[in-house]
Amino acid sequence: MNSPEKDYTHRSWLATAALIAVLVAVGFIPPQSVGSVKLRRANILSDVLVFDDAAAAEPAAEPALFDEADFHVDLDAVAERIEADTAPREAQTTYTWLIPRDSLRGRRPEPDSARFVATLVPIEDYSDSGLIRAFCDTLLNARRPVRIAFLGDSFVEGDILTADLRERLQSAFGGRPGGGAGFAPMASPLTAFRRTVKTQSKGWTTYNIMQRKAAPAHLRENFYVSGWVCQPAAGASTRWENTDYRKLLDSCDGARIFFLSPRDSRVEVTLNDTERREFDISGDDAVRQIEVSSPHIRSLGFKVLSGTEGFIGYGAVFEGGGVVVDNYSVRSNNGQAMFWTNPSVNAQINALAGYDLVILQYGLNIMQSGVKSYTNYAAQIEKMVAFVRSCFPGAAVLVLGVSDRSTKTDAGFEPMDAIPYMLDFQREAARNTGAAFWPTCDAMRVQGGMEQFVKNGWAGKDYTHINYAGGRRVAWALFDALNAEACALYAEQRAAELRRQAEAAVLDSLQALRIQRDLLPGVAPKPLNPPAQ
Repeated sequence: MNSPEKDYTHRSWLATAALIAVLVAVGFIPPQSVGSVKLRRANILSDVLVFDDAAAAEPAAEPALFDEADFHVDLDAVAERIEADTAPREAQTTYTWLIPRDSLRGRRPEPDSARFVATLVPIEDYSDSGLIRAFCDTLLNARRPVRIAFLGDSFVEGDILTADLRERLQSAFGGRPGGGAGFAPMASPLTAFRRTVKTQSKGWTTYNIMQRKAAPAHLRENFYVSGWVCQPAAGASTRWENTDYRKLLDSCDGARIFFLSPRDSRVEVTLNDTERREFDISGDDAVRQIEVSSPHIRSLGFKVLSGTEGFIGYGAVFEGGGVVVDNYSVRSNNGQAMFWTNPSVNAQINALAGYDLVILQYGLNIMQSGVKSYTNYAAQIEKMVAFVRSCFPGAAVLVLGVSDRSTKTDAGFEPMDAIPYMLDFQREAARNTGAAFWPTCDAMRVQGGMEQFVKNGWAGKDYTHINYAGGRRVAWALFDALNAEACALYAEQRAAELRRQAEAAVLDSLQALRIQRDLLPGVAPKPLNPPAQ
C-alpha cells in the first residue's frame, strides 16, 4: 500500500525567510579590511536603508603611531643649556690653515625665472616676518656662503635629492665657482652608499643616534644633528675626497672639521695628499673646528695623533663661496632623534658656521593606511620647529609635507589614502609655528606620482623610496619653488633700485640747475622743475 507524499513546501519558505534574515543582518556589519583589501558593506536593502559608513570609518581615537616618550623634550631646559654652554670661553675654538684665496662671493646673482618642472608647486610661508623671504635676500645679496641644513630620514639618505638641490642652488646663486658636498661624517657604515663624496676611515668606532643606548655615556650625551658620533683609537684617520658626481663638487675651496677634545690632543690635517700640518688642541668641552682654505681642495685627511680619551669626531663640511647644503639624514628617524642630540653642540656648531635655512623632511615612517588623524604627531612637529629655532636661531624653517606613496590592492597600486590627512596636519603645524611649508607629494604628483616614478625607474619597487633619478626630479621642483621666491624678491629689489636711480638723477639735475643759477647769474635761469612727462 502506497503512503501519501509529504509536502515540504513550507520548509522552503522557512529557508528563504532565514536566508533573507541572515542577509539583512549581514548588512549591519560595518565595512572591514583584510590586509590591504577593503571590503564594502553588503546591504541588500540599500535602496531603503542607508548607513553612514564615512562616519563609521572615522577612528574613535588616534592610534598609537609612535612612542610619545621618544619625543619628550623640555624646551626651557634646552634654552638654558644652550645659554650656559655657549658662553664665551677662554679656550681656542677655531684653528685655521689658510692658503690665500678669494673668500668672497662674486657679483650679485641674477636669478633666471625658467623652471625645471612645468607645474610650479609654491612654498607656503606662514611666518609673520617672512623668514623665507629673508633667506632669499641672503641668497641674493650675502657676500658669504649661504648655509642650508637638510634634516630627514632614509628618503634622502646617501645625498638623494640633496645632491641635485645643492647643484642647482650652487649653479644659480654661487656668484663664483665654488661648491663642495657639504657635511660628511667622520666615519659611518653608510659612507659607501653616498656618491657625492668618498670617505675612507680606519680606527674609529661609530655610533648611530637611533641605537644611542649602545654608546658609552659620554658619547650618548654629545650627539649632533648629523646622527653620528665617532670615537677614535690611537692613530684613527679619515680621508675625504670630492667627486665629480654633480657639478661644482670638485671645485671646493673651503672645509671645516668639527670635533670635541675635552683633553689635550694633537691632530694632523693633510691637504690634497701632499701638504700636512699638525695642530695642538688644548683640552676643553667646547666644540672645535679646523678651518681649511685653499684654491682647490681635492681631498682632505684628518688623523688623531694623541689625546684620544674622550675625543669625539663629528665630520667635515666641504664648501665654496656660494651655497652649502648639508645632508643630515638618519634612517628610521621620525624627527624624534633631534631631541636626543646635545642642543649646545648644535648651537656651538651653528655659531661657528651659521645656518640660514633648516629643512625638515619627516613623516613617511609615521603614515599608515586607513589612519586619518595625526594630531599627536603634528604636536611633535611643532616641538621640532621650536627645538630647531633654539639651536639654529635666525634660520628660516621649511617643513616638507610627506612624499607620495602607493600601497598594493587587488586592482594594483593606489596612492595611500592617509597622505592628504598627513599633509593637512603637517601644514597646520607649520602654520601654528610660523614656519614655511612645501607639499612634496604634490611636487611628485604633478610629475605623475609614485606609480609613474616607479615605471620611469625613479623609485624603488616598494613604492615608497625614490632613488637618485627620482631625487633629481623632486629636487628640481623644490629648487623651482625656492627660485620663484628669489625671483619675485629680486624683481622687487631691482624695481626699487631703478626708482632710486631715477630719483637720484632728478636730484642731480636740479642741483646742477641751482649751481648754474647761483654761480652764473648772467645766464638766464632755467626752470627748476622738470617738464611733465
